[in-house]
Amino acid sequence: MQDAKEEVRSRLNIEDVIGEYVQLQRAGRNFKGLSPFSQERTPSFFVSPEKHIWHDFSSNKGGDVFSFVMEVEGLDFKAALEHLARKAGVDLSQYQSTVQQGLAKKKRRASEALELAAHYYQHTLLKNQHALEYVFKNRGISKGMVHDFRIGYAPSSGSALTQFLRLKRFTLQEMRDAGLLSSRGGDMFRGRMMIPLMDGQGQVVGFTARLVDADPKAPKYINTPQTLLYDKSRHVFGLHLAKEAIRTVDYAVIVEGNLDVVSSHQAGIRQVVATAGTAMTEQHLKVLSRLTGNIKLAFDGDKAGLAATERAIPIAQTVGVQLQIISLPEGAKDPDELIQKNPELWQQAAEQAEPAVDWVLKQYAQRYDVAKAEGKRLLSTHGIKVIQGLQDEVEREHYMQRLAELTGASLTALQEKALRTNEKAVEAPLKKVRTTPASPDEQAYQDNLLAILLCDPAARETLKKITPEALEGESRQQLTRLLMEYEKIITPETIPSSLQKLSEYVNMLLLKVDARYAAWNEQDRYIEAAKLVRQVQNEHLKYTKQQLVLALRDAEAVHDEVKATQLRTQLNTLIKEQAHVKR
Repeated sequence: MQDAKEEVRSRLNIEDVIGEYVQLQRAGRNFKGLSPFSQERTPSFFVSPEKHIWHDFSSNKGGDVFSFVMEVEGLDFKAALEHLARKAGVDLSQYQSTVQQGLAKKKRRASEALELAAHYYQHTLLKNQHALEYVFKNRGISKGMVHDFRIGYAPSSGSALTQFLRLKRFTLQEMRDAGLLSSRGGDMFRGRMMIPLMDGQGQVVGFTARLVDADPKAPKYINTPQTLLYDKSRHVFGLHLAKEAIRTVDYAVIVEGNLDVVSSHQAGIRQVVATAGTAMTEQHLKVLSRLTGNIKLAFDGDKAGLAATERAIPIAQTVGVQLQIISLPEGAKDPDELIQKNPELWQQAAEQAEPAVDWVLKQYAQRYDVAKAEGKRLLSTHGIKVIQGLQDEVEREHYMQRLAELTGASLTALQEKALRTNEKAVEAPLKKVRTTPASPDEQAYQDNLLAILLCDPAARETLKKITPEALEGESRQQLTRLLMEYEKIITPETIPSSLQKLSEYVNMLLLKVDARYAAWNEQDRYIEAAKLVRQVQNEHLKYTKQQLVLALRDAEAVHDEVKATQLRTQLNTLIKEQAHVKR
């Protein structure tokens, strides 16, 4: 069920799942809260969205989202997987052994059907004069863009594509898996300009279809439904053609329409993508964040566009990208229309984008009359709501001062209102944790030692005083062996291949580094490592002494004087070593 596990994991944010049980607060790149496993007053429970793990320092428990649900709900892995699959909307039946063998084949056949459909639609476009006029004259799309975006035409016949694919030996079920059939069993797309939806590698995963002839009863656009290959919450339209430009200019522009993307690329502005007819999600931004940390949105300035921007701000904060808003000149309803007038105006608009919070505050300031008390109240209410979603304290203070300027209210009054807003916020009740309180891990200090050594190669010199066997557990011993020979800092991106099997354990230690040791200087880390090494020595010698005493008693009980003498010698040597370590 590994594929099922990864599918569920990819669809859920670990902080959202754990946030149903633990009140989490942002702590840099991580979240922290009170441990659900111990009665503590100071938060020692950390969650890392970046590493997809959690760790409770009070009980030394940790793991992934599955291990957390197993702990708090008292479930085994299978039950936890089923619980999270329901939350993620994943059908586990497709991953069962007999089905799983055919899943890869289903995906491959769907991909082949979509590729053939794209070719078919391109060929049909060339044979239909009416469609050609619409694409080239009405829409003003160039031959180069038709080629690059593989634009085609779906004929009006109700079964033209279906018949074509049947000749290619595809079954109706395979066509349905690809999202090419309607609910009645005919062609999904009819009489429409076809724009393939392609993944980051340029493989066709679905289609956007634009109605060619006006029909008040038919929707202007329709898209491929959710399939084995297409997920609209993750798909970024035009990414395969925009990747290089995004890397070059170090920003990406997100527009609302797919044809806005086509027009932009035609105008030579190729760092433009779209979210394929759906609201922007965290997954969309995460995909783009691999290419750039700067995102510009070209949303409408109406009420819907303002709301979409407000939703986007906390998402961008979570992903860690800078968000700006592009304002179109008066009279242009979308980038496509602006480009038809003058492509340079679209480029200028992109270059003049302003920070998202500035844009939102300005929009509200234009909507309300701040000369009146009611206008000040409404503007401050909306502004505070947006500002409170910011993670950086300095940035929040900056925008509170800006809001004070816009409303004419004092900063003190706005801060007091923000405080009351926080107090009135109704928090969803946390789910009950069904696990019993955990007893402290007596070897947790060994994890502290290894966490320091991961981030500080100089402190690894302290390991010369112990052997890996002095630590408890194979994971700690294996990591200690590597650290004795490894000279580089270990991060989530640079975990050596020899430790891949321990990646979850190493990531939990790296979370401990973020929460506790990253801000320490080298001297403090070295002193702490030396102290912990001495503790490892003492505990190991203490344990060894206990084993020697037990063995000596057994030898004396059977009158084995030779063995007893050997054990007494070893015991005396160990006692001297203990005294040396204590000094």
